[in-house]
Amino acid sequence: MAQVERFSYDNAIVRKFAYASMIFGAVGILVGLIAALQLVFPTLNLGLPYTTFGRIRPLHTNAAIFAFVGNGIFMGTYYSLQRLLKTRMYSKFLSEFHFWGWQAIILAAAITLPLGITSAHEYAELEWPIDIAIALVWVAFGVNMFGTILKRREQHLYVAIWFYIATWVTVTVLHIGNNLELPVSLWKSYPVFAGVQDALIQWWYGHNAVAFFLTTPYLGLMYYFLPKAANRPVYSYKLSIIHFWALIFIYIWAGPHHLLYTSLPDWAQSLGTVFSVMLIAPSWGGMLNGLLTLRGAWDRVRQDPVLKFMVVAVTAYGMATFEGPMLSIKSVNAISHYTDWTIGHVHIGTLGWNGFLTFGILYWLIPRIFNTKLYSQKLANTHFWIGTLGIMFYAIPLYWAGWTQSLMWKQFTPDGFLAYGNFLETVTQIIPMYALRALGGTLYLAGYIVMLYNIIKTVKSGTFVHDEAAEAPPLAPAVKHAGEHWHRWIERRPVQFLIASTVAILIGGIVEVFPMIMVDKNVPRIESVTPYTPLELEGRDLYIREGCLGCHSQMVRPFRSETERYGEYSKSGEYIYDRPFLWGSKRTGPDLHRVGSKYPDSWHYNHMLDPTSMSPGSIMPPYPWLLEHNLNTSKTAAKIRGLQALGTPYVEGYDQIAVEDLQKQAAQVAASLRKDGIEGENLEQKEIIALIAYLQRLGTDIKPKPQAGGN
Repeated sequence: MAQVERFSYDNAIVRKFAYASMIFGAVGILVGLIAALQLVFPTLNLGLPYTTFGRIRPLHTNAAIFAFVGNGIFMGTYYSLQRLLKTRMYSKFLSEFHFWGWQAIILAAAITLPLGITSAHEYAELEWPIDIAIALVWVAFGVNMFGTILKRREQHLYVAIWFYIATWVTVTVLHIGNNLELPVSLWKSYPVFAGVQDALIQWWYGHNAVAFFLTTPYLGLMYYFLPKAANRPVYSYKLSIIHFWALIFIYIWAGPHHLLYTSLPDWAQSLGTVFSVMLIAPSWGGMLNGLLTLRGAWDRVRQDPVLKFMVVAVTAYGMATFEGPMLSIKSVNAISHYTDWTIGHVHIGTLGWNGFLTFGILYWLIPRIFNTKLYSQKLANTHFWIGTLGIMFYAIPLYWAGWTQSLMWKQFTPDGFLAYGNFLETVTQIIPMYALRALGGTLYLAGYIVMLYNIIKTVKSGTFVHDEAAEAPPLAPAVKHAGEHWHRWIERRPVQFLIASTVAILIGGIVEVFPMIMVDKNVPRIESVTPYTPLELEGRDLYIREGCLGCHSQMVRPFRSETERYGEYSKSGEYIYDRPFLWGSKRTGPDLHRVGSKYPDSWHYNHMLDPTSMSPGSIMPPYPWLLEHNLNTSKTAAKIRGLQALGTPYVEGYDQIAVEDLQKQAAQVAASLRKDGIEGENLEQKEIIALIAYLQRLGTDIKPKPQAGGN
């Protein structure tokens, strides 16, 4: 008789991550709802520096991705990993360090982002001290996971574990690559790469943060929890293999599809498009593998809310992974980019795929670790239908808004003029759609509250199983069986599996990134483009602090509608001193790359004080504190030295006179304002002066050739 070893599973760490996911999910959804309502009722910005749309939007995205989904990933991983490997987690200390370290990072994000401390990189806004903390905690998670794998009692690694391994190694590479930055103070850094190179690195990270944080770990959870909930084996082992290797190899190449029609070289754009379209195959392979696992169980789906949530989640994954490649086709992207269509697309994934799968797992898992039954199936079904309705009310109006925006931006009159020359006309047209989106968010939040109540009652009705007893025979020696599938070999060898996964994800990154950062001719120089003055540099950092890039782009694309509206299309050589790049992802307001010299200084002053005074009907919040707070120049010299170290050609010793130059330019801007009747005590010392200087600089380095005709 085979020897059997007795041990226990650690449910305490699972419970901690489950509670954290539920708590932060409520926070993330609530902050997102507030941001959505601010676009309908701008007074909800409250006139405070810490509550404006520009500052709370990254708070919402970070809370949703890393707090809600992140804790959900770790909840499911710690639960499934122990049972798939038939062993307890490798280190109790590392588990606890991982949990408390991750929550400390979330707390740091919740404090720093409303304070305007941000690196401005999408989904990677946290500054360098927090980036280091993320790396340490992530490594601790990896050591704990691989330590558990190495002491397993199950020879083969199940498909879910493949996705966990790929997630860990890829996020490690992406986090390090995208956060190569030079600190100039405790809470300020500049990225190593600038302009078009920084843009490529960011979206190599940004797209694959979606791929390898919001997708691959959740596919691992799907492969474990969906068969468990349905009591059915995974539909196809061979399809799992194809799904996994094709997905992780192809996904990493697709980042440039976020930069179509920009200053990124055409070869990189085309590469992103080709691999993005190819992504449909493995993505839908995974979706079909999930849905077909339910074959013969559809009667249960109609009755079981857990399976309902999981079916809609997998369907939403299929929808999002079809739409993403379609949006990567240039002709479609010309319509969708910078519009709310993209926002709708992203939220099908987050609300449907990540949200609903997390809900299904919580409803399945919590009763089991508390040795009880779900308090109310009826409430769970109520949550399902309210949440589904919320997703529809959220996404459909945003699709409509996106198409409306694009059609209005591109519309010309029979005489050849822009039909909607005032950008604000396109904003006011879609406010009702924003209101419907907010209604959808409210419904989704209401369903979430129903879930919280249901789970609290479930917890109270049960008894927590802290250490769940289990037994299994010790790990048997690896034996190759005649005729077994070739993939079985690597499934028995976790180190080799890790190496193969690393090679698969590195190939695309190397082919994409290395030519852009190593070949200087990829970014042609423009002689007239010079570094920012100290005042402009400080103004740019204020622009970043206030989150202006969340609503304004700085990239005029080579479309007639854009060059007519904004001016000469943007060139890659104009951005060589931009650290970080600020091309933006969405236009709630107009593009600003050619705004320099378009308006007098007093216009910008009044616009920041009260946007509606210059643009009646604007939904932009006012920024009165910029007119009240003095500009902090204590770090100006350090910023100049940091940029010099990164290759910005300030003259040697310029840091010693930078503040003096700043004050001279500030006096000129203040004099211009006084000439237009704007008075104020110590006007030249205010933050608004620096912001005006930066805005007036934008797009003025090149002298566009005069157009023949036009308006």
